[in-house]
Amino acid sequence: MTVLDSHLMTFENDELVPQSAQRVEPIEQLLAIGTALSSSRNLEELLNLILSKSREITCSDAGSVYLLDRSDAIPKLLFKVAQNDSQPSATLNEFAMPLSGKSLAGYVALTGKCLNLSDAYNLPSDVPYQIDLSFDRDFSYRTRSVLVLPMQDQNGEIIGVLQLINRKIRPDTIVTAENVEEVTQPYSEWEERILRSLASQAAISIERNHLQESIENLFESFVKASVELIEMRDPTTSGHSERVAQLVVHLTKEVNSVTTGLLRPFYFTDRQIKEIRYAALLHDFGKVCVPEAILGKRKKLYPEQLESIRHRFALTRRTLEMETAQAKYQYVLTKPLHHMIDVNPEASCPYCQDIEKLDTQLAQELEKLDRYWRLLVEVNEPETFENEEFHAFSEEALAQLTELSQYRYRDIDGQLKPLVSLQEMAQLMIPRGNLTPEERMEIEAHVTHTYTFLQRIPWTTHFKNLPMIAYAHHEKLDGSGYPQGLKDKDIPIQTQILTVADIYDALTASDRPYKCRLQVQTSLQILRQEASKNRINRDLVDLFEQRQVFAVLGHCLD
Repeated sequence: MTVLDSHLMTFENDELVPQSAQRVEPIEQLLAIGTALSSSRNLEELLNLILSKSREITCSDAGSVYLLDRSDAIPKLLFKVAQNDSQPSATLNEFAMPLSGKSLAGYVALTGKCLNLSDAYNLPSDVPYQIDLSFDRDFSYRTRSVLVLPMQDQNGEIIGVLQLINRKIRPDTIVTAENVEEVTQPYSEWEERILRSLASQAAISIERNHLQESIENLFESFVKASVELIEMRDPTTSGHSERVAQLVVHLTKEVNSVTTGLLRPFYFTDRQIKEIRYAALLHDFGKVCVPEAILGKRKKLYPEQLESIRHRFALTRRTLEMETAQAKYQYVLTKPLHHMIDVNPEASCPYCQDIEKLDTQLAQELEKLDRYWRLLVEVNEPETFENEEFHAFSEEALAQLTELSQYRYRDIDGQLKPLVSLQEMAQLMIPRGNLTPEERMEIEAHVTHTYTFLQRIPWTTHFKNLPMIAYAHHEKLDGSGYPQGLKDKDIPIQTQILTVADIYDALTASDRPYKCRLQVQTSLQILRQEASKNRINRDLVDLFEQRQVFAVLGHCLD
C-alpha cells in the first residue's frame, strides 16, 4: 500500500469530514496525479508537475518547490521551480539559501511541521519565521494565504518543501495587490490534509528520480572509466570511442528525421539512442584482453626487433672490416720482402693493387649492407591504405629482399647465421598494414572479448541489445566481416550505424601511428566504395555525407 492509498483510506473513513461525496472528484484527481508523478523521469519536469498539480487541486495562484541539499557540511535549501498565474512573466532563477528557521520554507524543512497561514503579512509576534517580501515588492504582488508543507520520503526524512500561495475563490481570477482580499481565501483543513498526501507522493517520486539519476550517473562513470582504461592500454586510439559515440548519436538522430527511402521505418527513442551511444563507447573494450605489444605496434617490426637487427648490421660491418684488416696483414706476411723492395717505381705496384682490391671489396660489402638497411627501414613502414587493393612489392624490392633473406653473417660465437631471421622477414613482407596474420587475429578477437564482457552485465530492458550492437561492429553486409561472418539481415541497424561511424573515425583520426590521417573527402570516398561493394549500408553513408554528420567533430569538406 502506498502513502497515497493510506491517506485516501483515511479520508474516506473519517467521519469528521462532511460531504464526502463532494470530495470524490479531488480524490480522483489525486489518483491521476499519483499516476502522472510515477511516469515522470526528468527532475525539472517532475518538480513542475508536482507544483502545477498541487496548485490545480487547491486552486492556488502561485507556488514554489524547494529541495533540501545535504551534500555539503552545511545543509541548504535549493529554490528549484516557481509558478505564478497572475505574474506569468516573472522569471526566477534557481538559487541556494541557508537552511534557517527564519524563512517559511526553512522552518518547515527543519521542523517537519506544516504552515497554514491565512495572511502571511499578519503573523503572530512570537513566531520565529517571516515572509520574504522581495517578490511582492519587485512585482507589485500581494501574498496572502500560504500553505507550506514538508515533502517526506518513505523513511520520514524531509527532502524538500512545497509552498502554495493565494488560494483563489475562482480559478480564472487574476490576483493583484488591490483585490487580493476579495479573490482569495485561506486554505482549508481538507486541502491541507490532501496536500500532505500529495507531498508525500511527490517526495517518493523525487526520491525515485534521484535514485534513477544516481544509477545513470554511476553507469556513466563506469562507462567513462572503461573508456579511459582502453585508452591507457592503447594510447594510439585515444579519443576514438568518444568521437565514434558523437558520430553515432548524430547519425541516429538524422535517421529519425528521414521520411523516405529504406531508412524511413526506423525511429529511435531517447533510450535507444542512449543504448547505441553506450555501445559505441564500449565497442572496443575487449582490447583490454589484447597483448599491449600488439596494441602499441607502430611498424611491421617491434622496436626491440629492429634494435636487434641494427646490432647485427653493426656487428657484420665490424666483422667485415676486421676480416679485411686481417687479410691485409696476412698478405704482408706472405709476400717476400725483396718483391716489395724491387718494385719498379715507374711500373704499377701489384702489392698496392692487391691492397686496393681488398679495400674495394670491403667498400662494396659495406655499401650492400647500407642498401639492405635502407630497404629494411623502408619496408618496415606499414603501407598506408586508401582502399582494399592488395599491395605488391616491386620486382626490384622483392629481389633485394630475397638477397637480404639469404645473407649470412658471422656471429660472436663464430657461427654463420641469417642477418634477418625468417620470422622478421615474414613481418617485413606484410603487404598491408603492420600486423602478421596471427597478430591480426589477436586484434580481431577484441570484439569477442567485448561481447563476453558486456554479456556479463545485467542490463535493463532498455539496454538489452547493447552487447550485440557492439559485438557486430566489424561485420559486413556481404558476410566478409568478423567474427561471425554475419550478413545484412542479421546485422542490427544500430550496429550498421556504429560501423559507418567507426570506419570514418579510423580513416580521419590523426593519432594512428600506422597510417596517415586522410582528408574528409577521401574518407567519404572510401565509405562510398565500401557501400558500393555492399559491405556497409549505402543509405547510411549517403545520409552521413548529405547531412554532414562529420561536422559534429569539427570536420568540414576539403
